[in-house]
Amino acid sequence: MTTEVVEPGVKVRLPLVVNGERVETLVDGYKTLLEVLREDLQLTGTKHGCELGECGACAVLVDGEPTLSCLLLALECAGRDVVTVEGLVSDGRLHPLQDAFADLGAAQCGYCTPGILVTAKALLDREPHPTRERIREALSGNLCRCTGYLQIIEAVEAAAAATPRATRGQAR
Repeated sequence: MTTEVVEPGVKVRLPLVVNGERVETLVDGYKTLLEVLREDLQLTGTKHGCELGECGACAVLVDGEPTLSCLLLALECAGRDVVTVEGLVSDGRLHPLQDAFADLGAAQCGYCTPGILVTAKALLDREPHPTRERIREALSGNLCRCTGYLQIIEAVEAAAAATPRATRGQAR
């Protein structure tokens, strides 16, 4: 995708679908998706972490794929589908991942949790019943300083187990 050069101080109209709703906002061309989500759209669940793409705290889904929002210019997302941790709630009910994280103590300080939740959701959308190794691999870009990861992996497994298998004996 090519991005136009935008003069400093010039605002650009940015159409997005965020958490299932069409939004349009005026943004500075230099802003990252993380900044637009937090500052312009007031979706503060996505966290500022390292701002170098190393911690995963800012992960969101862009067109269903985990994406580090601190490394992506907002303008590159024009017309695309963005899901933040706020978008995991449906009809006032928590996503099974959110329930499992709460039930199993997978979130301690909670700073890394939004990025881990959306990354795990993308995994479960692709592979409803992943192996423990696949969970580890999918979450390898998300750093957590509090939990030691075991509770996080167990919570993803619990959320996967809460999802009925489409067919008996389905290969993993």
